[in-house]
Amino acid sequence: MIVRHPSGFIEPCLPSEVDQPPSSPLWVHEIKHDGYRLMLRRDGSRIRCFTRNGHDWADRFPAIVDAALRIEATSFLIDGEVVIFRDDQTPDFQALRSQRRGNEAVLVAFDLIEHDGDDLRDLLLIDRKRRLKKLLGGPKGLSLQYVAHLKGNGASVFDHACRLGLEGVVSKRTDAPYCSGPSKAWVKAKNPASEAVRREREEEWR
Repeated sequence: MIVRHPSGFIEPCLPSEVDQPPSSPLWVHEIKHDGYRLMLRRDGSRIRCFTRNGHDWADRFPAIVDAALRIEATSFLIDGEVVIFRDDQTPDFQALRSQRRGNEAVLVAFDLIEHDGDDLRDLLLIDRKRRLKKLLGGPKGLSLQYVAHLKGNGASVFDHACRLGLEGVVSKRTDAPYCSGPSKAWVKAKNPASEAVRREREEEWR
């Protein structure tokens, strides 16, 4: 039985911050994009886009809603990050803040929490990601994209992300279930030179 808020919202898993990502066969790594955390829920023809605090922003992202309706499933809950990409494929956070450009938003999907009434949170991460990739299947439009994971040396993946000017990486244990709230099975390493980290420092000083 799926336990959730009456609205359908489930609190997302929140990675702990580390200076360097782990390097172990038990861990995989995903590029961290500079955007808003978003939980995409479908129940029949109803689509909701929950922020990490449970607000429904579906009306802000019509292209993501349209892509969700084209998935062959009656219900699901997908965890991801909503971003707007520049031409060079780097995230543009200022554009995302503008509600006038919501149709350009892309949900980069990295986890599948529910599918057709089944609660998948007790499955291993690697199994959930396999099911997510299968669910998304062929092209659903550029507004909904599967996030691939990288294996191997976490420090090398992090260095590569930093060289590209990206926000950093999120590393996840392949054998971990999905748990809401702060987690040690998900950790994030941030690029100190990225736009996202500079913006966080500026907002702290205000």
